[in-house]
Amino acid sequence: MLANLAKQSKNKEIMEDSVPYFFLSLLILFLVFKTFRSRKCYKNLPPSPPALPIIGHLRLLKPRMYRTLQSLAQEYGSIFSLRFGCRLVVVVSSSSAVEECFTKNDVILANRPKFLAGKHIAYNNTTIGQSSYGDHWRNLRRTVAIEIFSTARLNKFLSIRKDEITRLITKLSQRSLQDFAKVELKSLFKELTFNIIVRMIAGKRYYGEDVSDEEEARRFRELMVEVVSYIGASNPGDFLPILNWIDGGRFEKKLKSFGKRTDEFAQRLIDEHRSKKNNLDSMNTMIDHLLSSQESEADYHTDEIIKGLVLNMIFAGTDTTAVTLEWAMSNLLNHPQVLEKAKSELDFQIGQETLIDEPDISKLPFLQNIILETLRLCPAAPLLLPHLSNNECSIGGYVVPKNTMLLVNAWAIHRDPQMWDDALKFKPERFEIGQAEGYSCKFLPFGLGRRACPGMGLANRVLGFALGSMIQCFEWKKVGDKEIDMTEGTGLSMPKAEPLEAMCKARDIIHKKLPLSIIMPNKLLCTLNLV
Repeated sequence: MLANLAKQSKNKEIMEDSVPYFFLSLLILFLVFKTFRSRKCYKNLPPSPPALPIIGHLRLLKPRMYRTLQSLAQEYGSIFSLRFGCRLVVVVSSSSAVEECFTKNDVILANRPKFLAGKHIAYNNTTIGQSSYGDHWRNLRRTVAIEIFSTARLNKFLSIRKDEITRLITKLSQRSLQDFAKVELKSLFKELTFNIIVRMIAGKRYYGEDVSDEEEARRFRELMVEVVSYIGASNPGDFLPILNWIDGGRFEKKLKSFGKRTDEFAQRLIDEHRSKKNNLDSMNTMIDHLLSSQESEADYHTDEIIKGLVLNMIFAGTDTTAVTLEWAMSNLLNHPQVLEKAKSELDFQIGQETLIDEPDISKLPFLQNIILETLRLCPAAPLLLPHLSNNECSIGGYVVPKNTMLLVNAWAIHRDPQMWDDALKFKPERFEIGQAEGYSCKFLPFGLGRRACPGMGLANRVLGFALGSMIQCFEWKKVGDKEIDMTEGTGLSMPKAEPLEAMCKARDIIHKKLPLSIIMPNKLLCTLNLV
């Protein structure tokens, strides 16, 4: 009898243990059925490489995916499809297909896929970058166009950009006043762009000297390091939800924690500015302007909407500009003849008696061409933010079903030999008048159509002003005889694998235009008997 009881108990345990596997098997069968059913419904989908059962092509979700997608395009054509778990993805890698996407199908493809990161960091996918096309998104876009990125608003913040660029020039001068000195530029560019954006938004500096609040700045820097691991379509669980269940929800818990901390950070900034609203001297930041609009349009300017705009600007508009500056200087150091031509243009148009100012950029076409060529070869968004179809449409004669995710490989299009002469070479002169189409379907550093980046104007101002100042004020050369390593690192904004180091030496204009007490610390002045 005891043996029978033990046998019954063992059988019960086996049945209990088999229950989860039974339901898991049912779920897998359901996913297989759903995948094959969706394939049968649409017979004219874009071609696709062989896929694994259930996961499809999820193995492609890895760093530098734009290179992998370019290789697939060379084999399967400029329009092909992938299966990321239960999601159909169409990849576009030609300017003609891009034109069709963002002209004929622009409204249909003006939506965003919903990811876990957007749910917990972007206020349930309601920020301007993550929300789908509709009235809410149009209201956000109008607010951004008027309150943040309008010409008048950007002009009011010119003094901030000028001050931060002067700080950068001063810091470089202190290291290279007498002779060439080695400088690491990645951290300096990062400090520059983050401080510009955060000062425009909240009137604070979080990097370098004169930090407004050291503890607050430390928390902010930690958030900025952490956000890179969460933002973007790199979580396999977004495409195969069962993976979130298998990991016990650990990834989602991390997202929730991070989202809570970013929300608290943004709310503190808003509350701080709200408490100072009667102080007219402090009413000069973007948060202040948005809070003023809140009084007249409370429904469109809630605290949550303002926080979403603040976080979008910080996350999307800082690292991208810093990375582009680093790529631009890397290209110039590898092409000294281009650097010399840019310096000659600055000396001719501006001279060595006057420091370049932001309005001078319009007089420097070759400098602008250098920036355009950098954005072509090294786009900060090699894969544009993913789009989502809200209805069935066609691209290049292929059927694109409703709820299909669209990926545009801007990196591949920018290097297409059929579109560009000497496509892999750094040639700024290709953007001279009559030789390029400017921001067209073959040049997509800021996207295209309704969802194009609204911060393009600000980015171009910072890039032109900062790069022009560095060329005008310093002599530059490589560290040693080797070429600058142009290998891409990992990250959404395509950073360099190796941080850029260069040799710089202050030119005469530094001595003429920056006070000696600024470019030389007091201790050094005493050593040289200049005080």
